[in-house]
Amino acid sequence: MTQSKEIAQIRKEYTLHGLDFSDIDSNPLTQFSKWFEDARQAEVPEPNAMHLATVSAQGQPSGRIVLLKGLDEIGFVFYTNYESHKGKNLAENPLASLTFFWAELERQVRIEGKVEKVSEEESTTYFHSRPHTSQLGAWASPQSQTIENREILENNFKELEEKYEEGQVPKPAHWGGYRLIPEQIEFWQGRPSRLHDRILYQKEGGDWMINRLAP
Repeated sequence: MTQSKEIAQIRKEYTLHGLDFSDIDSNPLTQFSKWFEDARQAEVPEPNAMHLATVSAQGQPSGRIVLLKGLDEIGFVFYTNYESHKGKNLAENPLASLTFFWAELERQVRIEGKVEKVSEEESTTYFHSRPHTSQLGAWASPQSQTIENREILENNFKELEEKYEEGQVPKPAHWGGYRLIPEQIEFWQGRPSRLHDRILYQKEGGDWMINRLAP
């Protein structure tokens, strides 16, 4: 109980920035790019780290941190094992959300939308841009499956190192990218007295509608 009281007393006053309609771009993807660059310039550790939430066919939500690996005019791209827990969830229910939190800037971005696989060509190109050891890791780990011990992974990796000591590592058929196509994006800026700024973009037809939300 003592620890619960200590946790309850943890709080921070947000004072760095504000966010108004005059500050934002009419396109949320452009606005995201601006904030992402701010995070990079502020040297936020792993600014592309994001929380990906998926939901199973039974309605069970599941979350984990993954890395943003691409952003274009369509949406947000990340890569994983298609046979992983998140891959199975997305096969059952292609709706998902992403959350970025850049504590150093007192900013959060929440994104919701539909997820689709990127093209095989796009996945292959990215796979071969990864470090050699990361390519081997995609083969060595049966992601999300139960394994008896760590030695299984290490032995798999060692065998693959010997097999692909020379020559290109082929992309596994079970590995590739997803693109989350946003239907809504919310930009959150911490403000004093918990009166935070929240600007919400929602897709209606081909246009983005912009509204302010109460904190």
